[in-house]
Amino acid sequence: MTVDTAASLLPRLRINPALATRILTGFIRDSITKAGMQRAVIGLSGGIDSAVSAYLAAQALGADKVLAVRMPYKTSSADSLAHAEAVIEDLGAPQLTLPISEMADPLIERFPEMSRLRRGNIMARLRMIMLYDQSMAWGGLVMGTSNKTEFLLGYSTIYGDSGVALHPIADLYKAQVRQLARHLGVPEAIIDKPPSADLWVGQTDESELGFTYDQADAVLFLLVDERYTVAEAAAEGFSRDFVAQIWERVKANHYKRTMPNIAKLSKRSIGHDFLYLRDYTGRAGRV
Repeated sequence: MTVDTAASLLPRLRINPALATRILTGFIRDSITKAGMQRAVIGLSGGIDSAVSAYLAAQALGADKVLAVRMPYKTSSADSLAHAEAVIEDLGAPQLTLPISEMADPLIERFPEMSRLRRGNIMARLRMIMLYDQSMAWGGLVMGTSNKTEFLLGYSTIYGDSGVALHPIADLYKAQVRQLARHLGVPEAIIDKPPSADLWVGQTDESELGFTYDQADAVLFLLVDERYTVAEAAAEGFSRDFVAQIWERVKANHYKRTMPNIAKLSKRSIGHDFLYLRDYTGRAGRV
């Protein structure tokens, strides 16, 4: 039931890919130059999200200013490395391959009972350590590759894939990322393969989540963009339990999408009364 319903709603998620490209490349260029930099660093996994992000960054800054970093673990898919290489070759971007197994394994082996989720979180955070090290060495901002569906569902790791300086595609649902990928010329093999964080052999996002991205996109669009209630979204043809499950995930993972809460004690507390835009450049002290 939800598969057919999702398919009928997906046309409402159509975007103008040329306009989206112009907006997002402008966003990347503006964000990086306002930070006093000219370059970007990006973790290239071989998946569609990082590929789209790399193509956008190359258009915004020039491919020679985008450092693509592959960070495989020993169980990473060979296809992922090959697909990342295809993007690097197509763009002509500088690249590094920095395996993480020798860094991750001492901690993983210390706790034999460690779950797959814990191991995956360790890998995600190690990769961000490496990207920020290259940010210092390369002189570029670390660019995120997460999409809106992942962010809303909490399918991300704090101080891992979510711990970046800018998020170009985080307002695009997975279905919209696919549209943009075709417009940008991302290889079809990357667009068509099952989405995977490549955390263990055979892992796919949809098998781990328990539903498809199309189903999630359709429900999230109704709940978030259209401001439907759970009952109203279910009336579109979805199981009420499924809609409620999605909405509970959105609410439960809200803390991942915000800066850490600060307890208020003073007259002007950061995050409460002392609020400025990210690119605020006011002078320190009194004039």
